[in-house]
Amino acid sequence: MDNHNSTEMKRSSNAETILSQINHQTKLGDLRKMAKDIKKDHELAMELWSSGEYVARLLAVLIMDKKLLSQDMLNQLDKDMQTHPLDERNNIVDWLMANQLSKDKKTIALMESWEHSSSALQRRIFWYYQARLRWMGKTPPDNTEYLLSAIEANITEEEPEVQWAMNFTAGWIGIYDETYRSRCIEIGERTGLYKGDMVSKGCTPDYLPEFISIEVNKRMNK
Repeated sequence: MDNHNSTEMKRSSNAETILSQINHQTKLGDLRKMAKDIKKDHELAMELWSSGEYVARLLAVLIMDKKLLSQDMLNQLDKDMQTHPLDERNNIVDWLMANQLSKDKKTIALMESWEHSSSALQRRIFWYYQARLRWMGKTPPDNTEYLLSAIEANITEEEPEVQWAMNFTAGWIGIYDETYRSRCIEIGERTGLYKGDMVSKGCTPDYLPEFISIEVNKRMNK
């Protein structure tokens, strides 16, 4: 019993030490280095997560045990993320998708079931994962026609965070699949989403006609 308590205290002081070392200035690369040293530690991840701090939650995501990420647990994490501003919330959930959910068959199956989830963050991840399969150069599942029909039918009604991921999916379909390219460009022209948005130097605009054209040219000029 004493041993258990001392481990608990040690864990807590470990979490406190880590929390004192990170803040909003901490770079993602530094978080990755810390996570590499810590390795997988779900209990510590939950302690860091419970701090409510944005950067601590990014680090927590890196050291979670993906085998423990059940639908119930993910629903709780989703609820916790609602305390963050939209851009932080999106960053945390995208980081979770890339670093944990896309690495295990069980969590991939969960993501693939989220198209009609009541959670906007889970719907975002359904779409973002479909886009990721394509931009990572993997052979995508045979669902492109279905996805485009769903995007055409629903994108204008969706929440902003989901809209972006649907648009992103249409972009990558248009880049990699010439058969659907003009249809994807038309989605952008019809919705006008992100048209005229300012983008940082070196970044590709999200407006589909520009996004697809720029990325296709990049691949042709390699």
